[in-house]
Order: sequence, then C-alpha cells, then structure tokens
Amino acid sequence: MSSIAKPKTEKPVSSWIILILAIACGVIVANLYYAQPLVGPISSTLGLSSGAAGLIVTLTQIGYGIGLLFIVPLGDILENRKLVVTLLLFTAVVLAIAAVVKSAMLFLATSLFIGLGSVAAQVLVPYAAHLSPDATRGRDVGNVMSGLLLGIMLARPISSMVAEFMGWRAIFVFSAAIIFILTLVLVKLLPTRQPMTTTQYPTLLRSMLHLLKTTPVLQRRAIYHFCVFGTFSLFWTTVPLLLTGPIFNFSQKEVALFALVGVSGAVAAPVAGRLADKGWIRPATGLALALVIISVILPTMIQSGSTIALVTLVVSAIILDMGVSANLVLGQRAIFSLGAEIRSRLNGLYMAIFFAGGAIGSATGAWAYAMAGWKAALLIGIALPTIAMIYFATEKK
Repeated sequence: MSSIAKPKTEKPVSSWIILILAIACGVIVANLYYAQPLVGPISSTLGLSSGAAGLIVTLTQIGYGIGLLFIVPLGDILENRKLVVTLLLFTAVVLAIAAVVKSAMLFLATSLFIGLGSVAAQVLVPYAAHLSPDATRGRDVGNVMSGLLLGIMLARPISSMVAEFMGWRAIFVFSAAIIFILTLVLVKLLPTRQPMTTTQYPTLLRSMLHLLKTTPVLQRRAIYHFCVFGTFSLFWTTVPLLLTGPIFNFSQKEVALFALVGVSGAVAAPVAGRLADKGWIRPATGLALALVIISVILPTMIQSGSTIALVTLVVSAIILDMGVSANLVLGQRAIFSLGAEIRSRLNGLYMAIFFAGGAIGSATGAWAYAMAGWKAALLIGIALPTIAMIYFATEKK
C-alpha cells in the first residue's frame, strides 16, 4: 500500500489548488456563523421565544459535531471529491430552505442540517494534506486553514451587514448560491482521491475510539486546542457584550467592524505551517500558547472606555487569533504525519474535541459575564490556556 501512495505524495501540488481549497473551506465554514449575530431578528420573524432562540446556534453546532464524528471519517474510505460534492449539494439545498421557511421548527431543523453539511470543509483539510508532499505539507495545510479561519472571522460581520441592508433571509440566499457555484468549481478543478483503505463503515467508526486511546499525539494536540479554542470562543462571545454595554456603548455595526480586526490573526496559520515543516512544532506550540495567555491578560488592565482601552482590546483580539490559528495548524501538521490512511478519522476526532472546548468556553464565558462581569470571564479565559501550557511543559522533547 505504501509503495503505491508514496509517489503521489512526492508530487508538488499546484498553488492554485491550495488557493481553491482555502477559499472553499472559508466559504463552507462561514455557514456555521452567519446566524449568530442574527438570532434576534430571526427569532422575531419566526416567533421563537427568547429561551428557544439560542437553539438556532446550538443546533448548528450539534449538527457540525455529529458530522465531525460520523461523516468526516468517511474521507478515509470514500472518494474525497465525490464526498465533498455530495455534502455541498445537500448544504445548498438546506440553505435555500432556510431562506424561505416560515416555521420555527423547520428553521431549527435546517440549522442542524446546515451544521451537518458544513463538515465538508473538514474533509477538504486532510484532502489537502494528501495532495501535498511531506516537505511542504505544513505550509499547504496552513494556507488552507488560513482560508477556513478567514471564513470563521468574516462570517459574523458579513451577515450583520447583509441583514442590515437586505434582511436576514438574504444571507442564506447568498450562501446557497455561493455553495452551489463552489460545488461546480470543485467538480471541475479538483483531482480525484480514492483512499486505499477498504474498511467497512461500522468498523471505521469503532476504530476511532481505538485511535483516540492509542494515539498520544492526537490526545495531546486535542487537549492543547480544546483549551485554546475554549478561550477563543469565550472572548468572542463576551467581547460584544462588553462593547455594547455601558463602558463602550457600541452599535451592532461598530461591533461588526471590531470583529473584522481579528481577521489579521489568520496570517499566523501559514507561518505556523512553515515552522512545522522545518521541525519546529514544539517551540512554535509554546509560542502559540503564550500568545493566547498574553491576549487574555491584556484586557484585565482595562478600567474604562478610553481610546487606550479600545486599542488594548484590538491588540488582544489580533494576538488571540494569531495564537489560536497557529496552534490549530501545528496540531493538524502533527496528526497528519501519523499516516495517510487514518487522516480523516484523526481530523474528525481532533476537531470534535476542540469544538467541544469552544462550546464550553462560550457557555462558561457568558455565564461568568452575567454573574460577575467581564474580568470574571477573562479569568476563565486565562485559566484554560494556562492549563494547556502546564501540560505542554510535560511534553518530551
């Protein structure tokens, strides 16, 4: 098997293919975040209670989590391009339904399925690793992940702006059309990739628990990013509350502009990939974790809504996103080196674990902010990457 796969991995992959994959991942993953700033107007239109409104975001996240565990692993046994195309066509249809539906229950169901279909992005990431030679795998994965991270960071401000001028349904119409066009592009331009593994699906799923138990690199990298992504989600859940509160009195448009600041942090992804290719994963990981810790210590110094305080928040947002982006790519570079035949399963596990960290960070951050304010939330944000740093100190050189 290895004698067949090796020549393929030695061929350089076109920079255009990597660019297409980066754009595709960003466009796909944005679907997870479009609805987050629109929960209010969506709930008002569909008649959802304030208690049920949170389900719009929660069900999208649940769908994504299900997809990470039960669909992404199929990348190890099914032809990758066909799997992605199928998922994207499904997603386009569901987005179109979300744009016109008038029933609250049906909209909540489409939210779940939007999350489920959007795992196509996590089939494309290991696909990029398969196409890349070992010497540039970190760089290529980093470039693809920078596109994905841009999608995450741009989704909220884009949906806010579109809804401001065209109503909340317009973003779903827009996304459905873009996803359909993207599908046609991927069918035309992406090479096929048929996995050599012939494992049956039930056996594939059972093997994931075994991989989790017996793969120390996966365990360690997943714990690192569980903590880091928890802080990321905590920050971006609570900072809008701070900005729109009495200290800063921001409008929603101003919050959207602030969110655009974090986009610059995505530049750390390809840089981290290049460092990983040079064998510097360990020191780069230490730096990434340190950046995250620093990013949440800085805002504790804010005493008022002054210009200096706002600049401090901007710097914190950029440093945070740089640290999170770098650590994500370093983790994927490490686990993708473990074997081509298990990459999709490893990626599904890695993403599902740290995605859970993000959900926990968001929930605890909102609770801490409501109970004791911004600085209480930040203390949790500091504790999480500090735990990761302590655990990192036990890593053997």
